[in-house]
Amino acid sequence: MKTYVKPIIIGSSIILAALGAWFFLTVGEWVKPEIRPLADLQTIGRGAALKFSVTDGGSGLSSVAVTITQDDQVRVLSSLSFRDGKTKETTVSVPLDAGALRLRDGQAVLTVVAEDRSLWKNKARWQKNVSMDLDPPRIALLTTMNHLSPGGTGVVLYTLSKPVTADGVWVDDVFFPSYAISQGGRNLRIVYFAVPMDSAAGGPRIRIAARDGGGNEAIQTVPRVMLKKTFRHDKMTLSDAFLEGKTAEFVPAHPPLREKTPLERFVYINTSLREENFKTIQAVCAKSEPRQLWEGPFLRMKDAAPMALFGDRRTYLHGGKAVGESVHMGVDLASLAQAPVEAANSGLVVFTGKLGIYGNTVIIDHGLGLFSLYAHLSQIDVRQGQRVKKGEVVGRSGMTGLAGGDHLHFSLVVGGRFVDPKEWWDPHWIKDNVTKKLELSWRGFSSC
Repeated sequence: MKTYVKPIIIGSSIILAALGAWFFLTVGEWVKPEIRPLADLQTIGRGAALKFSVTDGGSGLSSVAVTITQDDQVRVLSSLSFRDGKTKETTVSVPLDAGALRLRDGQAVLTVVAEDRSLWKNKARWQKNVSMDLDPPRIALLTTMNHLSPGGTGVVLYTLSKPVTADGVWVDDVFFPSYAISQGGRNLRIVYFAVPMDSAAGGPRIRIAARDGGGNEAIQTVPRVMLKKTFRHDKMTLSDAFLEGKTAEFVPAHPPLREKTPLERFVYINTSLREENFKTIQAVCAKSEPRQLWEGPFLRMKDAAPMALFGDRRTYLHGGKAVGESVHMGVDLASLAQAPVEAANSGLVVFTGKLGIYGNTVIIDHGLGLFSLYAHLSQIDVRQGQRVKKGEVVGRSGMTGLAGGDHLHFSLVVGGRFVDPKEWWDPHWIKDNVTKKLELSWRGFSSC
């Protein structure tokens, strides 16, 4: 009999240890649930969505309650019970209806309590003092008349009733951020935005949007009159000599092109590389000086004839067949070979170097989201980070990139989108669309 005692004792000990482990890992565990907010809840707006992650890795969750307290009154926002015993993790999303709850601007206390299914009913409490901000910002539009041209630039000014975390102009689904300026002692917001080339009389939708720290949003429609404008459409025949010589220049920077025919190279350069270059330009122009660096009309290259205009739609032909299309997003200006290229206006050089189809390129930031681009240069005479004055030579014209002859490709970029440079060359356009709007905003008029 004695020979069986020891195994029985050992077996019983194992069973008791297993039962103990099960008990303390499930119904007998002492670990409280964990509550974690999934958003910044410092300030809460009228239509805020409160989200929390609640977990309990032991016995599982039994209940979760969310309340908000203001003026000693407790409002229950959510009360959840879990009876299956299997819920180890949940996300609690609570929409806040401030009106129905009769909350006001000011301080409040947000509380989340979670209880598990253990024998001891472990509770976790998360509590935070929050600021209730229930009034959306008010937008006072100072430019109530806006004449816009397809492919051109729009300018709006407005004031806001309170500090915001984000504001700007939506043109259909493209956002242009605002910049703070001071005019005559008044704090204003100004936005330069690009008007789509395909805008007709009925479009685009242009709206000012502002959102405060509590997530309250305000929308203001921008009234506008769309002017009529047509763009040229031409066909360009690509010779074998051009394809062979020009596309070969892109092979060192793009080795996979080595195995392709000249025509296949051109198709890649005109599509994929063109799109890649546009994204690079947008990235360079994503950050702008928060003040106006330019003054007066922009300079046009001296003694230069226009070879291609902004918005020209091109169809490329080879062997009588269409092999590609493009839209010209600048103005081509031709003068003497390697002619000096001047900064169109004062600003900060933010890019110098090779840029795919644009060849040797310089980009200058003129502040408030406005940039100028100089492409196909044979020589660059400025460096990144250098401040340049209007008329200062930045390089020499050339035929680098996808250029068939010596010329300057000049573009203007507003908020990461190309716009027609002709407007910015015109002193009357600048006076009507920028200068007068600033003057009338300063005087406190509501229209211009």
